[in-house]
Amino acid sequence: MMRQGRQAARFTAGLIVAVGLGACTSRFDAEQHEACARGIEAGYVALKKAEDLDLGGTVQWTKAASLLSAAKVQLQFERYPNCLDKVARARAYLKSAGGG
Repeated sequence: MMRQGRQAARFTAGLIVAVGLGACTSRFDAEQHEACARGIEAGYVALKKAEDLDLGGTVQWTKAASLLSAAKVQLQFERYPNCLDKVARARAYLKSAGGG
């Protein structure tokens, strides 16, 4: 009987820790989700600006557009670090084309 009480206490403690860690992860994921979504949006604005100003660098635009599309896929699959990486790389291409 005493053994079941200890097992129940361990289970409860483990559950509390798991829920606590889950809450921290959810907040972190939400922040990364928002950063990724904002980055994609800003990337498309910079891409449009570069195209409108016809600054040249068509190859850079194409690379940036591909990376932004791939970042959207990463966002949908909740792969936030990959999404943020692709957004940063896209912005670098746009900067080199003069649009971002």
